[in-house]
Amino acid sequence: MRIVVLSDTHDFYPPALPQRLAGADEIWHLGDVCDPAVLVEFAQLGPPLKVVRGNCDANFDWPLELQLQREGVDFFLTHIPPSRAPKGVQVVLHGHTHVPRDEKIGRVRWLNPGCISNPRGGRPASFAWLEVLAGRLTNWELRLI
Repeated sequence: MRIVVLSDTHDFYPPALPQRLAGADEIWHLGDVCDPAVLVEFAQLGPPLKVVRGNCDANFDWPLELQLQREGVDFFLTHIPPSRAPKGVQVVLHGHTHVPRDEKIGRVRWLNPGCISNPRGGRPASFAWLEVLAGRLTNWELRLI
């Protein structure tokens, strides 16, 4: 299963982004969408779109966090990184910092795709492809815009 992970659109994304998401089985947005209309083009791509609410979002239909299992891997999606991973979670995905992350703490992998609209520290805008298969996260690939 191939999943696109993005965060922190803040009402903007590069025009070429939607075409770069072709082939995704799902799209996960880790918050700070701001205007929900930003998601329309992503929703029209076809794969299921999962969204968590960020600190800049006013859409209370979006949850603050999601726990999902894909291909036997337990994921926790949130915007602001928690101080510790919830019990039983193998992978924590978060946004908020605008800085990409791929770190293993204990048995939990912590991932952040960076920021699509306003990265920090002179970094380029980014999103990520996540792949899971047969109970394993087989690939995390940061893509620069």
